[in-house]
Amino acid sequence: MSKQTAAVIGLGSMGYGVASSLLRGGHAVHGFDINEASVTRFRDAGGADGGMDAVASGLDVVLTVVINAAQTEDVLFGEGGIVPHLAPGTVIVSCATVAPDFAREMEARCTEAGLLYLDAPISGGPERSARGELSVLASGHPDAFAKARPCLDAMASQVYELGDEAGPGSAMKAINQLLVGVNLAAMAEAMTFGMTQGVSPEKFAEIIPQCAGTSWVLENRAPHVVEGDYTPKSAVDIWPKDLGIVLDTAHASKFSAPLTAAALQQWVAAQGQGLGREDDAALIKVYARNAGLDLPQKK
Repeated sequence: MSKQTAAVIGLGSMGYGVASSLLRGGHAVHGFDINEASVTRFRDAGGADGGMDAVASGLDVVLTVVINAAQTEDVLFGEGGIVPHLAPGTVIVSCATVAPDFAREMEARCTEAGLLYLDAPISGGPERSARGELSVLASGHPDAFAKARPCLDAMASQVYELGDEAGPGSAMKAINQLLVGVNLAAMAEAMTFGMTQGVSPEKFAEIIPQCAGTSWVLENRAPHVVEGDYTPKSAVDIWPKDLGIVLDTAHASKFSAPLTAAALQQWVAAQGQGLGREDDAALIKVYARNAGLDLPQKK
């Protein structure tokens, strides 16, 4: 595998794992984040030195692992954006969850600037990110795939090639987020419903994973509730944004998504209760509060 020089912009729970996986794969990796402590931590772990102004022209790949479309656009084209400083043919790998139309717009603007663009949202969570085992739901020109391939192989166990232009990658991520966001709400509702019938969260988490009603989401998040630990692995704040993208995209296609709309209201309620920075399993606190239930506390 050829070794590349890459920059990872966004060293949060997902981005730090991506950057670490690239480093472990033998690439020269520059890490950037508004949180200087994250940058220092990554450099101490072997990340390359140098500010963006100094290194931009020598990059093969730039991976943007930021929160949303606004941050993606700002990183690329905002004041101090990197696009004017990159060498022609550099590939931008955009990993945030965004609307398909936004991905197409970014591709067009990057192409106009002489750059390659890969619409490449990621899935799998922080633990798989740290292990280099993400799923990448990608679409873009074959040249973009070819240029990004060494880095993609280092960060992912599955790279799905969904088309030769931007848009389908983000569409597939929206589908995934619809399912995860609704499943999380269903888990919270089912677990608290069980509590009203005398079924403890512990017993729920023991038995339901062995039954037809289980899901990956339930098996992954139910233990957080049982342990009373809402340290954010994936925060509540993500879901109003992502399900909002699903609904906006659905409405543009004249498609009704009533389950998504119902789940979204619960996520907005969770934000309203001040739970936005807690783990997304904390959605159950909305149900518990409404029903007057006491959830397990952290031991």
